[in-house]
Amino acid sequence: MNPTPASTTEDTRPFAWYRTLGKRGQRAFFGAFGGYGLDSYDYQVLPLATAAIIAFFHLTTGQAGLLSTVTLVVSAIGGAVAGVLADRIGRVRTLQLTIAVYTVFTVLCGFAPNFETLLVFRALQGLGFGGEWAAGAILVAEYASTKYRGRTVAFVQSAWAVGWGLSVIVSTIVFSTLGDSIAWRVLFWTGAIPALLVLWLRRSVTDADQATERRAKTSTRGSFLAIWQGDLLRTTVIASIFATGVQGGYYTLATWLPQYLKASRGLSIVGTGGFLAFQITGAFVGYVCGGYLTDLLGRKRTFTLFAVLSAVLIVAYTQAPADANGFVLVLGFPLGFCMSAIFSGFGAFLAELYPTALRGTGQGFTYNFGRAVGAVFPAVVGFLGVGGAMAFGAIGYAVAALALLGLPETRNRDLT
Repeated sequence: MNPTPASTTEDTRPFAWYRTLGKRGQRAFFGAFGGYGLDSYDYQVLPLATAAIIAFFHLTTGQAGLLSTVTLVVSAIGGAVAGVLADRIGRVRTLQLTIAVYTVFTVLCGFAPNFETLLVFRALQGLGFGGEWAAGAILVAEYASTKYRGRTVAFVQSAWAVGWGLSVIVSTIVFSTLGDSIAWRVLFWTGAIPALLVLWLRRSVTDADQATERRAKTSTRGSFLAIWQGDLLRTTVIASIFATGVQGGYYTLATWLPQYLKASRGLSIVGTGGFLAFQITGAFVGYVCGGYLTDLLGRKRTFTLFAVLSAVLIVAYTQAPADANGFVLVLGFPLGFCMSAIFSGFGAFLAELYPTALRGTGQGFTYNFGRAVGAVFPAVVGFLGVGGAMAFGAIGYAVAALALLGLPETRNRDLT
């Protein structure tokens, strides 16, 4: 047996977090990083194609908002199921399954003949989309040393910005070279890329040995009811509220930002890509820096700091005067930074709140419950009207900050 690497406290060189993973942990890191990055790519193709889809199917903004909302709502089911599976059949096998699901249904979205079919395919895509993060984050958290767990999982989280950036580049090329009526379909078809990752995962990545052994020794592994009993009941309820607030705020902006920049700011496809580039760059830096801060300041202090900053910045960004595009462009970097930095500690924090045999179940449910309920936010904005209503997302961050008062600090908690 090749044991999970022990905590290495004496290595303070840059990227010590990566070296302490060991060879198997490093492969797990790249598998989870790739899975989450491509998860982001397959999610973001919808917001980037929304304007073309609205025109093609003659939709209202409320109907368009439902496409994102149904994805996030069904992702709660996918996340809960995947969490249970991760505790029962293993992290890597669950990761493979979730990637395969979101790949297949993203591609099928490109063949949708009408709005109703697209809505169904997008809902089914949510099953894989919801489950991938929980399996990948836990896989890496169980390989990571206690000292570096926050930043290690945060680097996995940074893959969201990479996938987002890739989707913006591809969409800019596709919409600049093809007519809108076919470009949105082609963009969905490029979602077939993750299928290659599944093949690599099957051959190269395995679960951490100690986690596998501990799961095998308990009869309660993967028990959904167990996270609602005893001391875990309070943890599950409050962690779900916390996840709801953060994701409600985030997905309000993520869903409607491309449409907002085009309709309210009057930007072209290329111009929108330029504005998004500022935010995406800030997001990547935020993911990485936020991970280091969760290890240095603690999980709760970091979350609270960025919840407050995100709320302030989302209001400033969406309420800027019509002639202040330059200001909005520059503000995209700190907005992307703060809204992503708050996610950096999620993987480590939720993993640390639950015991090994229930880690997938607890993390999968709480994170994706937050996605599902947070999905109400973009739908509300769609029906109220894109623009000023986007500031509604700031309410989510206030909810998250309040929920943190009921959760423990978990920095330096040993998962073994």
